[in-house]
Amino acid sequence: MRVSIGLAKDDAEKRLEEKGVSRRDFMKFCAAVATALGMGPGAAADVAAALTAKKRPSVVYLHGAECTGCSEAVLRTYEPFIDALILDTISLDYHETIMAAAGEAAEKALHDAVNSPDGFILVQEGAIPTIENGAWGKVGGHTMMENLQMCAAKAKAIIAMGTCATFGGVQAAKPNPSQAVSVSKALDRKDIINIAGCPPNPINFVGAVVAYLKGDKIELDAQNRPKAFFGKLVHDQCERIQHFDKGEFAKSFDSEEAKKGWCLYELGCRGPETYNNCPKVLFNSTNWPVRAGHPCIGCSEPNFWDSMSPFYVGR
Repeated sequence: MRVSIGLAKDDAEKRLEEKGVSRRDFMKFCAAVATALGMGPGAAADVAAALTAKKRPSVVYLHGAECTGCSEAVLRTYEPFIDALILDTISLDYHETIMAAAGEAAEKALHDAVNSPDGFILVQEGAIPTIENGAWGKVGGHTMMENLQMCAAKAKAIIAMGTCATFGGVQAAKPNPSQAVSVSKALDRKDIINIAGCPPNPINFVGAVVAYLKGDKIELDAQNRPKAFFGKLVHDQCERIQHFDKGEFAKSFDSEEAKKGWCLYELGCRGPETYNNCPKVLFNSTNWPVRAGHPCIGCSEPNFWDSMSPFYVGR
């Protein structure tokens, strides 16, 4: 029996209504995804069509060396809640953290999904340990490298979810005892779609899936990140940029200048070096670090744990 998170029904919108997701909320979400893709909110109908196709795309979601924060970010999305929306518009056939199956049933779910004639999208969260032939990281008796290679060989598309998967993340930070590497390096492939961030905004993940479902060409930057999400510096989109331009910098986090919203550059903000859409696509449609009073730490950039730290010192 195929193990899936959602029930296979013909009418996706009907399924969403049964879960308490109104058409208004659904279209609001689709408008946010369309905007993140650079299509504008008017293209929400195109996003909705991609997400509500009768044949739901199969997704196999693997975990490597990571903290599961990327999955947590997706699961905590609301308006509407992600479980009622995304998990019922895609067929999430394997996800080690949230699937009900375990043991042999989980292994069968993975085998059936990977060998389905309809194909699947592979999502990898976490870096891949390579020391001792990958023995430092195993799932179901197989190394994380073996699972990734097995699934990648048959996947229609591969998405690296989060900075650990895209660039190695904290696992690959010095001294990198497990010799962890990114998905692209583990597979020696240049066609991986990197959704960077620690964690990435779920809208960027959904946007990449939607672009694939629509058959759109996903233009990538030099780091294989979709330019639609990572094409601009955080600094250039920041609401505090006028203070930077005026030379108005907060000297401490509890200063009056910080409370007035002055620039956090002298407190270690890495926005001028970081490509992401955080200021425009808010987490949970609510906030992002700098607006909340915390400097950008450059988490969507390669090797940020080594190159961007220490995070809380003057410049």
